[in-house]
Amino acid sequence: MKRRTTLTLPLLMTLALPWRVWAGDAVPLEVLSIQAGAPGMREVSVDAVVEAVRQATLSTQVPGAVVSLSVKAGDKVRAGQELARIDARVAQQQVAGSTAQLEAAQAQLKVAARELERQQQLFQKQYISQGALDRAQAHWEAAQAQVQALQAQTRMTQAQTGFFVVQAPFSGVVSEVPVTLGDMAMPGRPLVVMHDPAALRITANVPQALMPSATTANLAVRYEVSGQGAQTATQVQWLPTVDASTHTAQLRLALPAQAPGLAPGMFARVWLPSTQGGPLASARVQVPQRAVVKRAELTGVYVLDAQNKPRLRQVRLGSAQGDQVEVLSGVSAGDKVVLEPARVGASR
Repeated sequence: MKRRTTLTLPLLMTLALPWRVWAGDAVPLEVLSIQAGAPGMREVSVDAVVEAVRQATLSTQVPGAVVSLSVKAGDKVRAGQELARIDARVAQQQVAGSTAQLEAAQAQLKVAARELERQQQLFQKQYISQGALDRAQAHWEAAQAQVQALQAQTRMTQAQTGFFVVQAPFSGVVSEVPVTLGDMAMPGRPLVVMHDPAALRITANVPQALMPSATTANLAVRYEVSGQGAQTATQVQWLPTVDASTHTAQLRLALPAQAPGLAPGMFARVWLPSTQGGPLASARVQVPQRAVVKRAELTGVYVLDAQNKPRLRQVRLGSAQGDQVEVLSGVSAGDKVVLEPARVGASR
């Protein structure tokens, strides 16, 4: 799947001094005219996705029917908690059989040990030959080896009984349970999918040509996710390899711990600093926060039209710096933004 890449050119914005216009019946409104200045460092916008740092797809190592499901999607689990159980009756019978064989072999070993002891006493009195003693010694050693083999087999069957219980490898949230009671579990078939919501990150596949150079490696990388506004990443990691088929490198940005409203799979956008040019360039705009109007789900500013009439225009905001807030879209250079939105109603 090809990712859409958008070049964004942030320009140093020269905000002219506020001035007043007369709208309607002689009601003066304070207006700020935005003018573009000299170009600055460019930014490249790439699509990204939110993913969990720790995510596990759990399955069983042995086949069997699912006889117990202790969780469902959305449940919080702790490390070591039982999530699912597979029918282990056959394995339990194998353990019982191996244990019985081991006990029989241990009894044979005791008999062989006593027989070896008697043969040694008879050999000392020269009642038997060396060959008879060697046969008794070999019989005892064979019985001892048989016991060791059965002990290993019993431990193996006992260990396999643990494969029939699926436990959580870490504390987190169950993302998906793709099986139901009675389904046949097979090695490699997912039974439970879970992730840790406390540790999330943003991952983006960045074209090779946009990888950081010596002039941009230490510059800030911004991101936006879930309409929460653009923020500056605190931790940036580039994986040291480039995919041979897509010629893209993977970029990872750490998200704050326990970030509210975020979940794996969400769409995100990342802005990378770059010195390259591009045909799709727009200016970064900042306006005073007092110019922003919020009505229910709408966020906008009043912009004067060609007839100097204030019109409400929807905008998308970025990060705030002091009393200024960045406008990602909706306002561009040359617009006249009303700084007194509360007085617009009085002019109509």
